[in-house]
Amino acid sequence: MSLINVTNLTFSYDGSYDNIFENVSFQIDTDWKLGFTGRNGRGKTTFLNLLLGKYEYRGSISSKVPFEYFPYEVKNKEANVIDIIEEAFPNYVLWEVMRELSLLEVDDDVLYRPFDTLSNGEQTKVLLAALFLKENSFLLIDEPTNHLDINARMVVSDYLRLKKGFILVSHDRAFLDNCIDHILSINKTGIEIQKGNFSSWFENKEMQDNYERTENDRLKKDIRRLSEAAKRASDWSNKAEAKKIGFDPTQTEKSIGRRPYQGAKAKKMMSRSKSIKERQQSAIEDKSKLLKNIESSEKLKISQLNFHTNRLVELENVSIFYSDKKACDNVTLTIEQGDRIALMGRNGSGKSSIIKLICGEDIDYSGIIRKPNQLKISYVSQNTAHLYGNLSDYARANEIDESLFKAILRKLDFSRIQFEKDISAFSGGQKKKVLIAKSLCDKAHLHIWDEPLNFIDVISRMQIEELLLEHRPTILFVEHDIEFCNNIATKIVQL
Repeated sequence: MSLINVTNLTFSYDGSYDNIFENVSFQIDTDWKLGFTGRNGRGKTTFLNLLLGKYEYRGSISSKVPFEYFPYEVKNKEANVIDIIEEAFPNYVLWEVMRELSLLEVDDDVLYRPFDTLSNGEQTKVLLAALFLKENSFLLIDEPTNHLDINARMVVSDYLRLKKGFILVSHDRAFLDNCIDHILSINKTGIEIQKGNFSSWFENKEMQDNYERTENDRLKKDIRRLSEAAKRASDWSNKAEAKKIGFDPTQTEKSIGRRPYQGAKAKKMMSRSKSIKERQQSAIEDKSKLLKNIESSEKLKISQLNFHTNRLVELENVSIFYSDKKACDNVTLTIEQGDRIALMGRNGSGKSSIIKLICGEDIDYSGIIRKPNQLKISYVSQNTAHLYGNLSDYARANEIDESLFKAILRKLDFSRIQFEKDISAFSGGQKKKVLIAKSLCDKAHLHIWDEPLNFIDVISRMQIEELLLEHRPTILFVEHDIEFCNNIATKIVQL
């Protein structure tokens, strides 16, 4: 066991006036299994890069163990897997490699296959196995789940539960809960660490947020009450002082005798007014310490068009072909208004192919597909590589309401300065949010989302869940976040 010490860490990118981290300090035990969470764009990957020494920063980061980053770059993807492992870890022992692959449910024969012939899930598992061969390293694992289906996520999560000494960036709640013992969270004001899994951290956060909201409401009432009391005391003392200053010596003895009394009471009321103002200032200072880390998660809306028939799409014994390969076989599927259908299956089972066929792409298939010509579909693709330019131009090109589009992005935690940047510079999660916000603006009868939550932070996932449960749009989706599927789907189609 050793410690990683972060002391007064301050960092901002060149040309930026805003610090991503400011005077951040904490300690990490290298035996911990840390889940790393935070809203998109808060700096999770940036922090990992700071640990790796890629950027200059103020403050200090000290560690007696070296850091290893996942996914590391494979320069020659045509090389056999065993050669790639040897390049990354020249002192490997074959039986140890085979043991790690067995734990990850990967056949040994992948070792002698070119890396680029492996599926995305197999590539993820191979790279993880190679990293964990380095026993004295601390691993920085950056979003390993984005190319894993549900079954593969369970396998990798079980594998990580057997390990220790890593920081894991993931937005999959069930995945995190299964394999971590501490949470590292980037909040609005800094980074904090808690013992436990994601669920215990989120429960504690909700309790703290609720306490702060209650305390904030109480202090607001106190400040308002003290302000009114201070004003009354100030008004009275001012009137009394005016009477004292305006004393007329020709007044009767009875009136003269009241002067010392008026002065004493005025002095007392001025003292009381000062005391009230001090209490009011203390309450304002206490209030200023609250609500700084409460995440905004305003409700989203979707306005889906009604269609004149209940049945929107019907597939009957559909098989899809690519060259001489069959992507899927004899799929039968019906989408009716109000359905929230999760299309599930292993990677390569044809989920995206089914979606593209329904969306009207030119795909070689057999069987029957029934879909009215008037049906309007809003589609969110897996791919974000086509996104570039500014948000205003993107809204105009897609014929959506720019104000509504940006309002949705604000609710999804976009800062206003983000609106001035090119979309190509956004993080992976922010790009997915652009696609989802656009889809929520579309005037459509059916929404089809293909892995919409890749890279998207947990708070935003919960917002999207709440939206779909409240407004109940007709939607067909592919998603490997098992908790999201369980919460949202009214039907499951397994390929």
